Amino acid sequence: MKSLLERLRVRRLASTFTILGTLSAGILIGSVAVHGVHGDEKQVDSSDATPLKIPDPVNLSTTFTQIAKQVGPAVVNINTETLPQEEPKTRRRFRGSTPPPDGEDNQGGGDQDQQGPDQNFQDFFNRFFGGQGPGGQDQGDQVRESLGSGFIVDPRGYIVTNNHVVEKADRIYVKLSTDSDGAQGRPAKVVGVDKDTDLAVIKITSDEPLPTVKLGNSDSAQVGDWVMAIGSPFALSHTVTAGIVSAKNRTIQPGAAGQFQHFIQTDAAINPGNSGGPLVNMAGQVIGVNTAIYTQSNGYEGIGFAMPANTVIQVYNDLIGADHKVIRGSIGVQFQENLSPAVGRVYGFKTGVLVNAVTPHGPADQAGLKAGDIITSVDGKPIKDGDALVGDIASRKPGSSVRLGYMRGGQQQSATLTIADRAKLYAPQGQGQNGENGPESSPSAAQGKLGITVQAVPQALASKGVHGVMIVQVKPGSLADEIGLAQGVVITELNKQPVTGVDQFNSLVGSLKSGQDVVFRVVDSRNPTAGGTYLGGTLP
Repeated sequence: MKSLLERLRVRRLASTFTILGTLSAGILIGSVAVHGVHGDEKQVDSSDATPLKIPDPVNLSTTFTQIAKQVGPAVVNINTETLPQEEPKTRRRFRGSTPPPDGEDNQGGGDQDQQGPDQNFQDFFNRFFGGQGPGGQDQGDQVRESLGSGFIVDPRGYIVTNNHVVEKADRIYVKLSTDSDGAQGRPAKVVGVDKDTDLAVIKITSDEPLPTVKLGNSDSAQVGDWVMAIGSPFALSHTVTAGIVSAKNRTIQPGAAGQFQHFIQTDAAINPGNSGGPLVNMAGQVIGVNTAIYTQSNGYEGIGFAMPANTVIQVYNDLIGADHKVIRGSIGVQFQENLSPAVGRVYGFKTGVLVNAVTPHGPADQAGLKAGDIITSVDGKPIKDGDALVGDIASRKPGSSVRLGYMRGGQQQSATLTIADRAKLYAPQGQGQNGENGPESSPSAAQGKLGITVQAVPQALASKGVHGVMIVQVKPGSLADEIGLAQGVVITELNKQPVTGVDQFNSLVGSLKSGQDVVFRVVDSRNPTAGGTYLGGTLP
């Protein structure tokens, strides 16, 4: 069933065509009437009419034109494909298994509802993701296709885009400005992603150097500056729009979700499909990555947001590093934003950060800080607010030392802390140290490369001497699906290496390369004494 918005659009278009058809019919009838009445008259002598000529081209305002020609070749169209998700109610059998006993249903850790409590918020504040906006149809078993944009920053094929453009994709294709309209594009691989800033780096291969953009210093952008947006809104590739910088340092999501997202706001027309494309200043420099719009109609309403280039550069440099992830420092404190001035008056401070909570066993806790303390300085530098504190601490390397100045009970105190890795400090309970951040070491490595989700072997099986990891989900069309892996199967070996747990399995999967043969030794969790089965294939 089509959404209300789609039905309204169809009706409006139909009305337009009806009006045009009516007007055409009227013109035709009028023409017939004229010829019918005046058919006997002679034709008008037009020998004295002067033919029109196409004038010579005139260069008007050339700045926009020059920038479009300069930046356009480095802007790419990104197409992604996402295979349908399997939501089994009963466990599939893998090849060579014995039938499970009747009446037993082991769903492991089946699929979760992907909509979540923030769906209404997303309805109002839509991220661009190629038309997969609210109200979209359930595509069932169909392959889902999406569209976004990006830009080349390295002639060897490194491309910056948004994480939400590629994060759920099974296949990514990049189309250059020189590729034909009918071309699918070149296959791309994810180098690294950073969910905190919604940025991603992908890479394509090319036999010759590719055109690149020039990055600018986003701090130099001023409210009122002219800017241009280039991208593929609604699949209309290399669309150029212009506007101004409307505001700076916009935080559009409250709390921790938005603490690393301080956007440039613009009224340049950007729409679904523009995601990941560049926001360009009048010097032809990219000062932002178009990321989101504020809308009540799922379309352009004059308010868009771009991640500043200075943030993009920092994240990019981390993602192309050896770990392919962004590592941020943390001291393990929580604070409240936008405090009432009354709070400051009661607690006796005008600037600083009032600590709401201290993470157990974190650096602040170990140094003796408590809820109610007011952090006033970092290494002797005054701290204005929570944003300033996060910005300073997050930029520091884990393991380095920092000296905090703080007030407690009106008395100034200080403490020396050792910076912790933010991802590890706030890791979900039960998640291993090797299962955090980064496409190669996280559980998404198994999901992305093999198409499976795994969990630790249940204690009941472990007590029977079964060791490895249990598959709880298999993605249709994936390598795992093609070779016969299924939910409920326990992987005991990978390429002759014993599998001892989830973290070690993810490490093994992370080392696999495209084109490499992969062989699993598996046992049926419902009949572990039946012996093992070997299944294999080649990574695409």
